[in-house]
Amino acid sequence: MELLEGMDLQSMVKEHGPLPEARAVHLLVQVCHSLEEAHSVGLVHRDIKPANLFVGKAGRAYDFVKVLDFGLVKLEEAAPVSSDGPLTDAGTVVGTPGYMAPELTVGGEATPRSDLYALGCVAYFVLTGRLVFEGRGPLQQLFAHAHEEPDPVSKWAPVGEALAAVVMRCLAKDPSERPSSAAALAAALRAAVPADGWTDEDARRFWAERPSRAAAAPSSESAAVAPTAPRGRVAR
Repeated sequence: MELLEGMDLQSMVKEHGPLPEARAVHLLVQVCHSLEEAHSVGLVHRDIKPANLFVGKAGRAYDFVKVLDFGLVKLEEAAPVSSDGPLTDAGTVVGTPGYMAPELTVGGEATPRSDLYALGCVAYFVLTGRLVFEGRGPLQQLFAHAHEEPDPVSKWAPVGEALAAVVMRCLAKDPSERPSSAAALAAALRAAVPADGWTDEDARRFWAERPSRAAAAPSSESAAVAPTAPRGRVAR
């Protein structure tokens, strides 16, 4: 197992607050590259969230992103698994409620565009410090992702129109209205924010001010929800 030094995006935002647009795009584009590679061989991650996106140093590269935890990955037929722990009961919906695409909340098929919805939720979080549907329990979050429209990003943070539009496009209820691929999303993100807005020197300075530390145990916030369970019970 690789020993990583740095922190996941969940911890980064909690400790340092929402990220500047340029840095957020710098990190999100790297996630797009990883997803494009996975999708090209038929893999859908199904649990993209800040806690699974690790930021650190790789060689001379600072702010290098690794996409972690392919424990819920789908190849052809999806196997119901909870990232709270192993679970193989039939009829479960897998993923993390705060980042789950609408089609998945009702037991639909996971596709690459499901991952792009989740990445849109990540973008919303790193830019605003808030979940798309803040202050909801797991079942309420699932319902909201399926049926409610999110607040505009600009309500919570001074995000430029172009970048806000890309994020909100990722959050479309209809998968066909989201970016067509991770590569297309990366291009849209780059076009929305100048590429030189976050430099290697900026990243080097950030990490130089932090003590070196190995990665802490990843946080667990995923749930597998059994839609047919009485009163919306959450399977554990």
